[in-house]
Amino acid sequence: DGAQSAGALPVDVQKMGMDIFCFTGHKSLFGPQGTGGIYVRKGLTLDPLKTGGSGVQSFLTEQPPEMPVHLEAGTLNGHGIAGLSAGVSFILEKGVHAIHEKEDRLARSMAAELRKISGVRLYGDWEAPLRAPIISFNIKDMDSAGVSDILWEDYGICTRAGAHCAPLLHKALGTEEQGAVRISFSWYNTEEEVRKIAEAVTEIAAEA
Repeated sequence: DGAQSAGALPVDVQKMGMDIFCFTGHKSLFGPQGTGGIYVRKGLTLDPLKTGGSGVQSFLTEQPPEMPVHLEAGTLNGHGIAGLSAGVSFILEKGVHAIHEKEDRLARSMAAELRKISGVRLYGDWEAPLRAPIISFNIKDMDSAGVSDILWEDYGICTRAGAHCAPLLHKALGTEEQGAVRISFSWYNTEEEVRKIAEAVTEIAAEA
């Protein structure tokens, strides 16, 4: 699952011995929504989820066996792919290591600030040397969606709340009912924004 790592962390699929690596385009790859990809190790065969309309070997009654068209049913999202290509070009220009260094610094700074606030529960191992630049937290027993709404409506801070498409993770954390508030850092975020988020969460926690 490379949804949060592609573009934010150095990934070497061969060195890491991956058979399959799935990634989305609209997160750390700076691409449009509805884009993404899948790396499949050479020699491995997958059954396509959809078939037909490939425009390649059109008289075949089944999806062409060759990769990647074997998994590419229907008309490709050409304009989305062009946008994703632009995002990848930006990453190659800046360098994945430089992007990771900045995003990691911001995330760890944010985590340190949140640890100082009474009533805030911070999730994840912040001693790990390598991690995605994502913060998940809750404020006391407040509903995560309510916290996220306050952050946006009162402070202009955009976060994501709820289950984050990861219900099993929330089951493990014991946050199935509450969910969690997620802050995702990117190349364009700043230390000033870290300070503003910390001030906002401090005020919300004090009134909770």
